[in-house]
Amino acid sequence: MRRSFQTITRSFGVLNKICCSVDGVDVSAIQSHILYEIDTNDQPSMQQIADLLGIDIATFSRQIQTLVKMELVEKIPSKEDKRASNLILTEKGEKVAREIDKQVNAFLEDIFSSMTDFERETVQGAVKLLANVMTKSPLCCGSKKGIW
Repeated sequence: MRRSFQTITRSFGVLNKICCSVDGVDVSAIQSHILYEIDTNDQPSMQQIADLLGIDIATFSRQIQTLVKMELVEKIPSKEDKRASNLILTEKGEKVAREIDKQVNAFLEDIFSSMTDFERETVQGAVKLLANVMTKSPLCCGSKKGIW
C-alpha cells in the first residue's frame, strides 16, 4: 500500500522543489498549496492557513514573505485583531493560482482519460472516501505530527 502512495506522491511532484511554472514564475509544492488555500478561503488569517496545512507559523511566515516578494500574495491587517494579518492573492497571484489549477486539472483529466467510466467512477469515489476518512485521523491533514 505504501508503494502506491509513494508513486502517487512522486507523480504529483510533491517531492519536487519546483512543482509549477507560470509565465516564468516558479512555485514550490507548498507555495502552490498556500495559494490554493488563500484562493478558496475568504481573506484567511496566516494562522488559519498554517493550521490547515499543518505548518508551524515560523515556516509558514517565511513562505508568505517569499510569496509577497514574488508579488503573488498581499498581507492585510485583520479587522478583528490588529496584531494579525489576513491574506489575499494579488492579481498576479490569482493568475498563477488559476493556471496551476488548470495544470493540475489537465494532469488529472489525462490520468482519468485512460480509464473506463466504471474505473473512473470507482477511483473518484474511493479517493473521496479516503480523503474524508483521512481528515478524521489524528495523524493526518493539518496535524503537525504527520507520519511522513
